[in-house]
Amino acid sequence: MATDPRLARDPRLTNTPPHLPPPPPPQEALSQQRPLDQSNGATPQPAQPRDGNDFRLKFCTVCASNQNRSMEAHLRLSLANYPVISFGTGSLVRLPGPSISQPNVYPFNSTSYDTMYTELNGKDPRLYRANGLLTMLERNRSVKFGPERWQDWAIGTPRLEHRDDRGSAGVEGGVVDIVITCEERCWDAVVDNLVEREGKLNRPVHVINVDIKDNHEEALVGGKAILELADMLNAAAKEERSRSGGEWRNGASGGGGSGFDERVPDIIATWQEKWPTLPALWTLAWF
Repeated sequence: MATDPRLARDPRLTNTPPHLPPPPPPQEALSQQRPLDQSNGATPQPAQPRDGNDFRLKFCTVCASNQNRSMEAHLRLSLANYPVISFGTGSLVRLPGPSISQPNVYPFNSTSYDTMYTELNGKDPRLYRANGLLTMLERNRSVKFGPERWQDWAIGTPRLEHRDDRGSAGVEGGVVDIVITCEERCWDAVVDNLVEREGKLNRPVHVINVDIKDNHEEALVGGKAILELADMLNAAAKEERSRSGGEWRNGASGGGGSGFDERVPDIIATWQEKWPTLPALWTLAWF
């Protein structure tokens, strides 16, 4: 089911996306809306209320433990006023411990980021401040309660208990337009799970992987790239919605959604040209 977005430009290419090395941190200064970058003392600014006429795609970000990459992207998208939720695909939440054989392990859905922060800060504040975990958890607990597992998500069920999460406005109904994973194995897990669910809502969803190495520096770069991709996708969606008289995913024709679906591979191909070291995968799946 995988599709390399560059196939939209050159049919002679193979179906296997290149596995290029992860990108180095960019030379230019990143946005001040980066809670993990404490060097300039900047703090993220709260999102401004959205105009009711300002159409926004709904996003979901996914990584293994719903801690680093998906949460950086979640925060960036929420600060840009996108409706967004986030998940992990692992069986348990795993964070680095004092050694590779001693990770800190927590269950999904029931353990808060605040609990993790308090526990690690009590165990060894020097170690966990030095490796960035405490800073990461400080960011995460300002975004939502705790890590959620993709496989446990009841798609289409209202998420009213998450109303205090950043980016929750607009995704209360429990569906999204775009799922962005941050690792190929997470993309595989999401796509396989959607196949198992059999698309009972009959609602299309684009599943895109942006391959990001799992460290704090690369997560910042990946978050910036994901936000740029979101802006490109949203601009196209607004155009198609306008052409269909303001309809979106309505009626037999799908409203503006059908035209948007056809444009997504080209949009990803254009984005990939700017971010060649973040290999992308894409497929159209169903909720």
